[in-house]
Amino acid sequence: MKKRTLLVCLILVACTALWAGGKAEATAAAGAKANLTVSWWGNQQRNEITQNVIDSFMEANPNVVIDGQFNEWADYWNKLATSAAGNALPDVIQMDYKYINQYETNGLLLDLAPYIKDGTLDLSNIPESVSSVATEGDKVYGMMIATTAPALLYNKNLLDSIGITVKDHMSIDEFITIAREVYKKTGIKTNIDYGDSENYLDYYMRSKGHILYTDGGLGVPSAQDFVPFFRIYEEGIKEGWMVSPSIFVERVLRSVEQDPLVYGSSNDARSWCAFFWANQIPATQKAANAEKFEVGVTNWPSDNHKLSNYLKPSQFMVISSKSKNPREAVQFLNYWLNSETAGSYLLCERGVPVSSKVGEHIAPMLDEINQKVVKYINTVVAPKSSPVNPPSPIAANEASRLLGSLREQVCYGKITAEQAAQQFFTEANKILAK
Repeated sequence: MKKRTLLVCLILVACTALWAGGKAEATAAAGAKANLTVSWWGNQQRNEITQNVIDSFMEANPNVVIDGQFNEWADYWNKLATSAAGNALPDVIQMDYKYINQYETNGLLLDLAPYIKDGTLDLSNIPESVSSVATEGDKVYGMMIATTAPALLYNKNLLDSIGITVKDHMSIDEFITIAREVYKKTGIKTNIDYGDSENYLDYYMRSKGHILYTDGGLGVPSAQDFVPFFRIYEEGIKEGWMVSPSIFVERVLRSVEQDPLVYGSSNDARSWCAFFWANQIPATQKAANAEKFEVGVTNWPSDNHKLSNYLKPSQFMVISSKSKNPREAVQFLNYWLNSETAGSYLLCERGVPVSSKVGEHIAPMLDEINQKVVKYINTVVAPKSSPVNPPSPIAANEASRLLGSLREQVCYGKITAEQAAQQFFTEANKILAK
């Protein structure tokens, strides 16, 4: 997969859109129904929005019947891997930046270049630097559908009530000071990206000028570099302000509706913040409405936000190379990217849309919550950020599972931060060298 610098193009999309080959496969036989499956991960709000887009596409294209399939994040990738092994991938697949290399390398993704050439996939309102992100040579394996950025979401009402003001670009020490103060005054704890901690570790290592996962090994020079990261969890558990991993036993990890920020029967099971993404602000606010609090937003804590911050594809859409109706699948992708009707449903739920035309169309429709997404990206992240890292190598998935296991062992007191750091450095390098 070509390693492209995304920063310039993503800032362009965020700031302008919302503020202002070979022969393609033939279509389904005339008169015949083309059946497609479309898969995505997400919460209930996303499911409803996506189904609205699917329904509007089918209304405009009565020859196409679409079966929508959705799961929460963790289940999604397990089921997608099972489908790939069984040669039964959905036709249209919502894909994440860190997994797209794996599916492209294994020959599972349709080359979109012929459909771009014949006009089925219209890129006239999408910057070339955006449309060429998921490419290999002359082949195009996916379309970035929106942009997002890491975002620390927090219970603003709670913090206001105890006299705490959250500023943008907090250092790690400043963040921990707030975590301690919130716990002391309310008993409510802190959740630091539990269940997906490679994202914050990657963000942390970027602040030191390191890329976490590279081809052939870790991009971090020594085990000692990992000690401060694991120590945050170790000290948080010992001091009481970190949530226990036991609260996640019966929760769906990375589910907005079950995150400790908005869900939990006691203060021990609640968190004042969540390490999420900018496009999750609307869904989080919807979940927070039941608790009657406003969701505040800032960036994740770092000691060098210029290096840590980045804008990234919130998702790609890709098409299975085994699709029986590839042209209709591409037509759906084109509708998603370019239709003002689709854009009116999607707004910023998945991030800032990549089409300038769609962005201009939805700008007057944005409510306060969606405007908060755009404002955060434009005024907090974009001015102080660096290019996103290249997609992680395939072996990074195994290394991340190791990281999660070690982080959990630290939280349960089974190993020290130093032991976890050494074990991760040694074993992750072996995994990535395979």
